Amino acid sequence: MGQEAKAEERWYELPMTFRQACVKAGAWLETSGVEDGRSHAERLLLHVLGIDRAALLLAWNDLLPPDKGEEWQALVRRRATGEPLQYVIGEEWFFGRPFAVTPAVLIPRPETELLVEGVLAAADRLWPAATVQAMPASSGSAEAIAAAPTVVDVGTGSGAIAVTLAAQRHGWRLSASDLSPDALEVARANAARHKASDRVTFVQGDLLAPFIARGSRIDVLVSNPPYIPAADMDGLQREVRDHEPRLALEGGADGLDPYRRMLEQLPLLPAMPRIVAFELGIHQPRVVAGLMREIGAWDDIAIITDYNGIERHIIAVRT
Repeated sequence: MGQEAKAEERWYELPMTFRQACVKAGAWLETSGVEDGRSHAERLLLHVLGIDRAALLLAWNDLLPPDKGEEWQALVRRRATGEPLQYVIGEEWFFGRPFAVTPAVLIPRPETELLVEGVLAAADRLWPAATVQAMPASSGSAEAIAAAPTVVDVGTGSGAIAVTLAAQRHGWRLSASDLSPDALEVARANAARHKASDRVTFVQGDLLAPFIARGSRIDVLVSNPPYIPAADMDGLQREVRDHEPRLALEGGADGLDPYRRMLEQLPLLPAMPRIVAFELGIHQPRVVAGLMREIGAWDDIAIITDYNGIERHIIAVRT
């Protein structure tokens, strides 16, 4: 019996304490290629038990109940295959809120929170009367409603961006699109979870096509589209390459096809958006910013770096 087989035999043997469960399963996950396996084993245990970490530590030396142990073992085995932790437990936190995620949608990333922050800050400067979080558009004055921007999130996926913006700014009018009907189902569920269903309209379609067809006016366009170059797909981490939706990852030969197409579609709208905000991949923001400067529709085109100092977002504003 090989070392890995022995490790598997040891990690799932019951009875065991909570501490033993985390230590043994964590070690086995790491032999299976999962970085920081201990924390993943612990998070899966917290999910199954429905408790927080403080409660787990208080019960650290208690025996793991057999029924919970079997459920937890099944989740650990899924994680060992490379299935992302967020898909295994069915959610990820974004901007302080839990969002349901399935293999139909990308897992929200922390750096995308910076894109949301950039949109909030830029729009608050242009539409200061619509910044009150608790102001529902349905009950506001005509002046307040007129002052609220119309915001569109293209390629919404889980709905993390659109739902967060709706939750942060109750007076804004929001729409979100995605090519995938399965993704839209997840996004609608997240909107309902965060009581934003009445403030976000979801439409199926490719990039800006559904809004052009409707003659929609867009004040703020925000998008985190597919941006991985086709040649880079095979080199991604197995969690991303083998489990997250390729439709939401690959952006053509150089990763920039969705941006070029959206920039080509913008003149077909009734008016150019006053704010356009994009998330991009490494080495891409300056290229897209250059394309946007050629259009000449925005006075200020800023590039924002992420938590690792990588140029990640573009916020273009017409003041």
